[in-house]
Amino acid sequence: MSLDSAMLPDVIRHAATLSRFLQRMLDSRPWLAASLGASIDRAIDADAMRSFIAEHGGDESHLRPSLRKLRTWVLCHLIVRDLAGRADLTEVTETMTVLAEVTIRHAHDVLREGLVQRHGLPLSASGWEQELLVIGMGKLGGRELNVSSDIDLIFVYPEDGDSGGKKVISNFEFFERLGKQLIQALAEVTEHGQVFRVDMRLRPNGDSGPLVASFDMLENYFITQGREWERYAWIKSRVLAGERWRELEQIARPFVFRKYLDFGAINAMRDLHAQIRREVARRDRAHNIKLGPGGIREIEFIAQVFQLIRGGRDTDLQVRPTLAVLARLAHRAILSAEAVRELSDAYTFLRRLEHRLQYLDDAQTHDLPETDRDRELVARAMGFDDYASLIARLDHHRGIVSQHFDAVFADPNEEDHTLDTVWEMAEDVEHATPVLAELGYRDPSAAAARLATIRTGSRYQQMPNHIRSRLDALMPRVIAAAAATTGADETLSRCLDLLDSISRRGSYLALLQQYPQALNRVIDLIRASGWAAEYLGRHPILLDELLDGRDLEAAPNWGHFRTELATQLDAIEPDMERQMDLMREQHHTQSFRLLTQDIAGLLSVEKLADNLSELADIMVALTIPLCWRKIKIRHRETPQFAVISYGKLGGKELGYASDLDIIFLYDDDAPEAAEVYTRLGQRTNTWLSSQTAAGILFETDLRLRPNGDSGLIACSLEAFRKYQLESAWVWEHQALTRARFSAGDPALGAAFERIRCEVLRLPREIDTLRTEVLTMRDKMRSAHAGKSSLFDLKHDSGGLVDVEFLIQYLVLGHSHAHPELTGNLGNIALLRIAGELGLIPADLALACGDSYRQLRHLQHRQRLNGQPSRVAPEEVERARAPVQTLWQRVFGTD
Repeated sequence: MSLDSAMLPDVIRHAATLSRFLQRMLDSRPWLAASLGASIDRAIDADAMRSFIAEHGGDESHLRPSLRKLRTWVLCHLIVRDLAGRADLTEVTETMTVLAEVTIRHAHDVLREGLVQRHGLPLSASGWEQELLVIGMGKLGGRELNVSSDIDLIFVYPEDGDSGGKKVISNFEFFERLGKQLIQALAEVTEHGQVFRVDMRLRPNGDSGPLVASFDMLENYFITQGREWERYAWIKSRVLAGERWRELEQIARPFVFRKYLDFGAINAMRDLHAQIRREVARRDRAHNIKLGPGGIREIEFIAQVFQLIRGGRDTDLQVRPTLAVLARLAHRAILSAEAVRELSDAYTFLRRLEHRLQYLDDAQTHDLPETDRDRELVARAMGFDDYASLIARLDHHRGIVSQHFDAVFADPNEEDHTLDTVWEMAEDVEHATPVLAELGYRDPSAAAARLATIRTGSRYQQMPNHIRSRLDALMPRVIAAAAATTGADETLSRCLDLLDSISRRGSYLALLQQYPQALNRVIDLIRASGWAAEYLGRHPILLDELLDGRDLEAAPNWGHFRTELATQLDAIEPDMERQMDLMREQHHTQSFRLLTQDIAGLLSVEKLADNLSELADIMVALTIPLCWRKIKIRHRETPQFAVISYGKLGGKELGYASDLDIIFLYDDDAPEAAEVYTRLGQRTNTWLSSQTAAGILFETDLRLRPNGDSGLIACSLEAFRKYQLESAWVWEHQALTRARFSAGDPALGAAFERIRCEVLRLPREIDTLRTEVLTMRDKMRSAHAGKSSLFDLKHDSGGLVDVEFLIQYLVLGHSHAHPELTGNLGNIALLRIAGELGLIPADLALACGDSYRQLRHLQHRQRLNGQPSRVAPEEVERARAPVQTLWQRVFGTD
């Protein structure tokens, strides 16, 4: 019997003109109009749905009709609110998701009770009650369910065993029966319709696999048979029923999210998308807004490929809703803010259009309508005057989506490279040599021989096919790119060493294959620095840093970096192994960014050292509280403990591979202080210097503590002062000139500085001091004497150590009269101050400062190329002269 439309509220009557399904339901369900009228002003939540079920009978005999009536009410309610502009996309998808959750949970509970009555509780071998975990996949898992969608489910249970009743069945049989009954309760079509079509094909082995799987079965499947497309599918997995979901996550997460950056996911998802497009073309479904070009699936692929690549390392990307993922990609600058805005706008538009297509007849369709009448209805429902205007807007969005999709997934190696044959025939040295000569290689036969060795070597021959294909695609491009650099032979050799070191991890090859700009930056970097090439080989994860040149050029914000890293470390407490790895990864990343700026000429040697020193201070400062928390018996919340740095770190002259000369001080009267702080010092030293899977933070040297190797690891402040005033050697006071507080308790750091100044300002007999300094310098020269004709930038006469000894002598000899010399200002500044005070000629002080700067620059250049700190004497002749003159002036000897 048809309902009189004049009796309906305007919003319902309007919606019925755009949805034949709504009109049919109003005509055939006399109760519906009143239910809609009473609820249309607000969203329907889970409580309202559960109340509806209770009112219409929630027991097993009323299960099917009550759930289907609920679905009719909810869907019609959404149609009216959406078409009236009262519900946004989020309300529509969230309400449909909640409908699925409520109906699944209610049906599960009712049906399980019936099975328990017949067979008893399902129990593990040890007698623990077992449960069925219902996993929502796809849009249901992502809380993005559309209005006429089916639902993708997977059924798992924790442990095998048997039921505990009189009619014993295995847990597998119990949960299989429960699963089948649940599917029927939701999907069976009755006179009241159906609740949801249920798709179980995402379960292990699909249609050919068992309906339910135990945790052990699932984990074994992931390890032995899990495919790339299943990783993509499991990103959105979410447990809808069952309490042991954390255990399930521990099984699924390592399968979905790799610990390393997984750029191989791009190739896998590109192949999957190609299969989808071929299917779309075969069925002539280009007008399908989900699977067609520029459709919903392409936006989902863009979001999810970066989840697969980075989600294992960045857990914040392990979210499920597509729009949420896109927003986080923008926040991390993985995608530009403009790209995310365009993709988000397109996604919202396409999802709204999807719903209006489905509102027509409650059909699970994504195809644009073919009849003029339906086209007119959909256009009106979308707010357009005509269908042509709707299509124009749709084409605009789809075009933008396709552009972004191609930017992410386009295969840069799709076209053949002109040097493909050189690599394919690399074992033929005579064929490759003239080609390499033409490219400009200085020793083409040696380069050809190296390529042949790789091509015929066992490592290449034994590579899995997918890794070998990536290397095959890269090699011609590497040969060409290296040839375009100065020093092509050396660049190619370093490139091949790098590829050899990373070839075991196909993901890194995939990164260089997919992103030519990253390959070009690698070539530029290792051309400029052999040390950089070795550093990349040790830490290939840093290749990811080469994707965005803007990050590499940005000046470091150390305050923000420290806060962010501290937050991340706190979030993974108490996982010490992961914390140590995270600190190493972040230190390597920041060092690498400084390295790229250094090679690009954006940093002076002094500025670089300042940054590396501040980075080291941050790492040490963050280590102390992490180690303190892990000491079980500690007598206070915050330790009265400080790390004092000497040498390169103390003087803020740290290099990329410098070790840390540090000591540990404490100022605490507690009886257990010595034992506790010794343990803290040991843990701190171990944390900094241990080799983990992510590498090492720093080599450390603790020998400058009072009494050296025989002294206590941690020294009380009082004992330190007593030692410095009564027992320390002159060379220990020399070292103190470059010491400073690096991390820990600031009050203790200030107390140390007062002691340092007190010691340095002691009156000293100048002739005795001169003799002791010269004696120590002679010992060092003898220890580092060599037969090389090259000049040792550090140890030879007129080198860096001479400058440092001159400054240390001036500080120790004159600080009692000139306290400004005790400032930890750096060697060049102290030379200038000594000149201004008249202790040395001012012009010679400035010249020595310039020499010191030049010598450090040359030392840095040598280290960047993995060379010893030795150069031709003529290269430093002018720089040595002022140092030697000042040495003669101050010490009266060569």
